[in-house]
Amino acid sequence: MARALRSTSWIVLGYGGAQAVRLASNLILTRLLFPEAFGLMALIQVVIVGLTLFSDVGIAPSIAQSKRGDDRDFLDTAWTIQTIRGLGLWLAACALARPIAGFYNEPLLLTYLPIAALTLVISGFNPTRIETAHRHLQMGRLTLLDLTSQVMGIVVMIIGALLYQSVATLVVGAVVGALAKLALTHAFLPGPGNRFRLERPAVQELVSFGKWIFLSTMFWFFASQGDRAILGKFLSLEGLGIYNIGYFLASFPLLLGQNVTGRVMIPIYREANSGDFPKLRRMRYGLSGGLLALLVVMALAGPWLVSVLYDSRYLQSGAILVMLALALMPQVIGMTYDQAALAAGDSRRFFISSALRASLQIGMLLVGVIYAGLPGALIGMGVGMLLSHLVLIWLARAHGVWDARHDMTLAVLALAFGALALWLHWDRVLGLSTTV
Repeated sequence: MARALRSTSWIVLGYGGAQAVRLASNLILTRLLFPEAFGLMALIQVVIVGLTLFSDVGIAPSIAQSKRGDDRDFLDTAWTIQTIRGLGLWLAACALARPIAGFYNEPLLLTYLPIAALTLVISGFNPTRIETAHRHLQMGRLTLLDLTSQVMGIVVMIIGALLYQSVATLVVGAVVGALAKLALTHAFLPGPGNRFRLERPAVQELVSFGKWIFLSTMFWFFASQGDRAILGKFLSLEGLGIYNIGYFLASFPLLLGQNVTGRVMIPIYREANSGDFPKLRRMRYGLSGGLLALLVVMALAGPWLVSVLYDSRYLQSGAILVMLALALMPQVIGMTYDQAALAAGDSRRFFISSALRASLQIGMLLVGVIYAGLPGALIGMGVGMLLSHLVLIWLARAHGVWDARHDMTLAVLALAFGALALWLHWDRVLGLSTTV
């Protein structure tokens, strides 16, 4: 538990620092570029993340939970699969560039998507020492390397935007950031390097565990990226860019929580015994309560925050921020549950949970946007998140980790502060139907 708390502190520090750097760069870039550039980049990211998730064989959680997670042959086999996958994803992105550009009627995707997808090839060569650090909750040096590589990529974006005022600067900066992470982790993370190897028992274990992860992450794509994939068809690039600014701010607590739970909860659940349950409960309250408090701040101060940070072109992001913060509250309440399944090697139930949750969230969003535009999409997203929590309860009960008192306490707080946020910003929320 002490290692978990130290690692959590590093993750929070690293993610907070990364988001501060992203926010600073975002404020600079929104003044140098135009909303359509961020809309186009949002579509590129949807495709890149989609390719990543549609081919995820669960290498990271496999290393985290496997008894062979420190074995050299196992790690080299995982790395070899990872590199082959990265090259395959880039080829897939090149093949998909033309049909995707046609679907969204955005010819620039044909040029920029293959360049952006080079990040997939580069990240495929990242050493498994990254996953070893996660497995043993040794996050300090890795956090510093991640931050450094991010800063290097962002510096390239800002310089390029100053010189060229083109979306190309965002694409090239992302590639430079991926190259920087590859170089820094190879140079400064301790441990042996990787070599190409395919050991049959390791392949069998990775495939056996990863087949359900593969299916789970396919659905996770719809849960995490489906809003932009769908709204990109219903909104203009400018509207999508404005939405993306609101999502960038609202998703900070959610992504912070996912970073913590994804890195820390599997080792905790794997090593926990009955004597650790009181500490685990306190940690769950601290994590969920802290994330909910951040969302409450976003919901109450959203329009003011956007007006202070951004120019008048992005003011409607404030109302979007309010609605997204409310929609995401159910997800942070149940965030600590699903990793218990992966820690137990139960990737099958994890897949079922992911599939049901993604179907509910995307189904509700799609119904909302068809019948009521962007406001309907945001309401639908919130309803989908609320229904998805019932699925998380089923998964948590199956592994004996559900805490009903925790969920009820935070749900009451979310309802109270959510109602207050809507009362304060009702006029702005109503205005979304006519201005975006």
